Amino acid sequence: MFVASSRSVPDALLVPRHIAIIMDGNGRWAKQRFLPRVAGHKRGVDTVRKLVQASIERSVEYLTLFAFSSENWRRPPEEVSLLKGLFLNALEQEIEQLHKNKIRLKVIGDLSGFGARIGELVAAGETLTAGNTRLTLTIAASYGGRWDIMRATRAYFQAHPEALDEKAPVTPEAIEPYLSMAYAPEPDLYIRTGGEKRVSNFLLWQMAYTEFYFTDTLWPDFNAQALDAAIASYQLRERRFGRTSEQVQATRFNRNAEKNAEGAS
Repeated sequence: MFVASSRSVPDALLVPRHIAIIMDGNGRWAKQRFLPRVAGHKRGVDTVRKLVQASIERSVEYLTLFAFSSENWRRPPEEVSLLKGLFLNALEQEIEQLHKNKIRLKVIGDLSGFGARIGELVAAGETLTAGNTRLTLTIAASYGGRWDIMRATRAYFQAHPEALDEKAPVTPEAIEPYLSMAYAPEPDLYIRTGGEKRVSNFLLWQMAYTEFYFTDTLWPDFNAQALDAAIASYQLRERRFGRTSEQVQATRFNRNAEKNAEGAS
């Protein structure tokens, strides 16, 4: 389990260790081309493949994609059925390739509404790829940040009934191991495509100190160059984690001095 950025200051890396993306704009991409929405969603799956490869080439270690939110069940039934079908097809067709490319697959969210077959494929895919270390690809499906926090809190109290005692305070550190993404560091960079500027109930706990990047580019058009633009924006940020600029600069100076001393020895 990783330590939260609210308690420990992560290393400032030029390339984000963990990128989280809301893949927005598939439907609008199709509408602009007078195509059915399914065409946009299918093109979006192709973009996922390309972005996974681009992330590996840029030494990103964790890539988390918001594929289907807990609120997306409110969409028209035919579109929900389409999205479920695309998810099923992607699992059936991609898991072996992910494993060959040494990519670990994780899926977070309440999968109960997707049916038994998808649940079986997810379990099999996570087991098959568990030892892979090239990239951890997380798919958030029927996921919501509030659901995640509620689920983690419930699991904590089930495991520690003594914590119900008012004299036993509950801390964030106690809850964190029960969150869906306890296996990953918090996102360094959050990207939302499609022009919207909302969090949309995505990783609410985990994005406390994440850098945000919004782009008008629709998800099917988001390519390696667009990813580079997002990373370039991230590299211009000063990540203070509650500290002052002077403290950040002093820390950077001390680390550089230590590296120079090691190189000289």
